[in-house]
Amino acid sequence: MKPSIAAAPMNERPPSMKSARRMPGGTPIANGWRKLPMPRLSAPPRVLRQGALLSVAALLAAVPAAARDADLEARIAAVFAEAASGGRFGVLVVDDQGRELVAINPDQRFIPASNTKMFTTATAFATLPDITRPDEDGGAAVRLEGRDVVLVGNGDARLSSADGCTVDCLTTLADAVAATTRAVHDVIGDDTRFPDQRWSPGMAWNNIPTRSGTGISALTLDDNEVVVTVTPGAAGAAPRIDPTPYYRIENRLLTVPGKVNDVGFDRMPNGDVLRLTGTIGADAAPVRLRVGIDDPAHYAAWRFADMLRARGVKVTGRIEVRHRPLSPGDDPAARGGAPVARPPARPVLARLAPPPLYDDMMLTNKVSQNLHAELFLRRVASVTGSGSIADGQAAVRGVMAQAGAPRATFDFSDGSGMSTYNRVAPRGAVALLRWIATQPWGAQWRDTLPVGGVDGTLARRFHGTPLDRKLFAKTGTLNATSALSGYLIAHSGRTLTFSLFANDFPEGAPATRAMDAALELVAAEN
Repeated sequence: MKPSIAAAPMNERPPSMKSARRMPGGTPIANGWRKLPMPRLSAPPRVLRQGALLSVAALLAAVPAAARDADLEARIAAVFAEAASGGRFGVLVVDDQGRELVAINPDQRFIPASNTKMFTTATAFATLPDITRPDEDGGAAVRLEGRDVVLVGNGDARLSSADGCTVDCLTTLADAVAATTRAVHDVIGDDTRFPDQRWSPGMAWNNIPTRSGTGISALTLDDNEVVVTVTPGAAGAAPRIDPTPYYRIENRLLTVPGKVNDVGFDRMPNGDVLRLTGTIGADAAPVRLRVGIDDPAHYAAWRFADMLRARGVKVTGRIEVRHRPLSPGDDPAARGGAPVARPPARPVLARLAPPPLYDDMMLTNKVSQNLHAELFLRRVASVTGSGSIADGQAAVRGVMAQAGAPRATFDFSDGSGMSTYNRVAPRGAVALLRWIATQPWGAQWRDTLPVGGVDGTLARRFHGTPLDRKLFAKTGTLNATSALSGYLIAHSGRTLTFSLFANDFPEGAPATRAMDAALELVAAEN
């Protein structure tokens, strides 16, 4: 399957599709920075036409009269206008005193894509108990109920059934059961810690079969994805499929001469038939497909039963699940903001203590991991609420109020950015980022962001430019949407805070290159 909204498994295009080269017009010199003339974008033959000049005027009309450098803003507006017609940009850059340096459409609302993860993870840092300590609250557990065994999820994103697992391993719980009994009846996956909201409002349905849109559950295993390997056969023959037995495979693939792959897959929601389509080159390397799971609690219980059998424990019953349907009590507005009363904890046979959540936050922001971001939102929602999306949104609103962000500058429907209902204005993002910098944990949070030219989703952007290793920001990519917000070290050595969005761009438009060029100009002139 080739999703139209998420361009890659983790809400970001692969680095090879997002690589940005240095914009022409200036290079660093031995003693500092050289002034950068206005860059020109290497877009398909597209020049500044009369319409583009009108777009520059329209962009500048949105600039506050008190802006400090009208010439710089004019140059940035021209870069934006040259990128493509039909799209729109919004940017706000402030200095270390909060003074606006560049402001173009700073109060317009944009789809933020994975910039949403900034708001989620900052709220987690501000709300959850010390996330640098082992995550004892989130670890999966197992208990016996008569002849049945119940695998209980508590929101941990990193539980693993991989061969060779050494930390946070499902095998530890299987060993505990095998040491206690030699036979069980049903194997039950219990994810009732959170209400059953496996997908957020506004996420495109076509992402459901992919790892970008895999189901969200308090009982998460192996990132809620399964791997299917496609190995080419002889030209004209069907390739070999090494599937997981969790899905039934309908193989419509064909091996063709050469090395080019065009392998796709699809699956109906809540279906167990995985349809493989397209072609694979006879001389190509095997292709690993990472497929989403609609009911993670069922998958975890299914996998757990397999482990029990491997340990000599007889399973005489079925794989079952326990979900908690969403109810009015999961909405803090319906409860009047009252905290949720939880039933007393039930005794368990064994419980895991995963590594610190901070480790997971580093992964979540660096590579833009959707599932983990959604589980952060639900963990935040469980502090005083029920673990619902609505309780998570209430917590985010509380943090934004502390940050002094105008209420009109943000709205969220999920924790990862997969929802196209999300909206953020540059002013709201900058308010959050400046507030984070004042918090005791601000430096630790900043360390979770990708670094330009170095790692994560910025590994291939800004490399070899004056912002190489001097830009720390969260990326965001959805269909016709790009976002970048964070901090940069300017020519003067000052740290600037910025938020930059591009929405509604035609396919193939160089919006990301225009964004990077604009930030290079800002850094060079400040």
